[in-house]
Amino acid sequence: MANTNDIGDAEVLLEGSTLTPVALGTTSTTVTVQKIARGVELTDEAVLSGYGDPMGEAAMQIATAIANKEDNQMLAVLESISGTMVFQTSTSTTAIAPADISDALELFGEDIDVGNRVVVVSPKLYNKIRKTSDWLPAAQITAEKLIAGSVGEIYGCQIIVSNKLKDADHDYGEEAYIVKPGALRLIMKRGTLIENDRNILKFSNVITGSKHFVCYLYDSSKAIRIKAKDS
Repeated sequence: MANTNDIGDAEVLLEGSTLTPVALGTTSTTVTVQKIARGVELTDEAVLSGYGDPMGEAAMQIATAIANKEDNQMLAVLESISGTMVFQTSTSTTAIAPADISDALELFGEDIDVGNRVVVVSPKLYNKIRKTSDWLPAAQITAEKLIAGSVGEIYGCQIIVSNKLKDADHDYGEEAYIVKPGALRLIMKRGTLIENDRNILKFSNVITGSKHFVCYLYDSSKAIRIKAKDS
């Protein structure tokens, strides 16, 4: 995948001097498209004796399993953030304080208040955020500004809660992520495809689902990893 390089600042020209053009270059990132899949096999007896719609239930759970795996892959990309965009809390505790989110925003530099921002937190951290005077409930955010899944806002960041994030009870300390639009790139080669087929030798139905995609860190300057100190 190609990313366009910055051409740098303009230069001062003296009267009558000639401007020297610069090349608009690109850097490339090699990423591998992944196929994720899940399948279920239902015998005729299972279908006939089950309540409701076993075939439909299987298809729904397969789609959910694929979506969960995609979420895990995106979280793994955020966990790979390193270097200057990692904010290490200053206290010795394994927990992140709501104020750490405000301090971490400094890593955006002069763009600290530029653009939309989402902070992804664990339920434990969200519970602490709700008790602060800086928390703004989702009901107080206008519909035009509310991001899908957001439960509120703090320090200009809309809050997304995820059970998959490490919290203060984790051996390696709590983590949270501040993400701006454009930080991650999700390329879909093929969306979720649910298929089913009949196995006439086993008198069963096989339902499968698959998806081809890749997610990677496109702009490292737009994502911050907040990490509590190890226990």
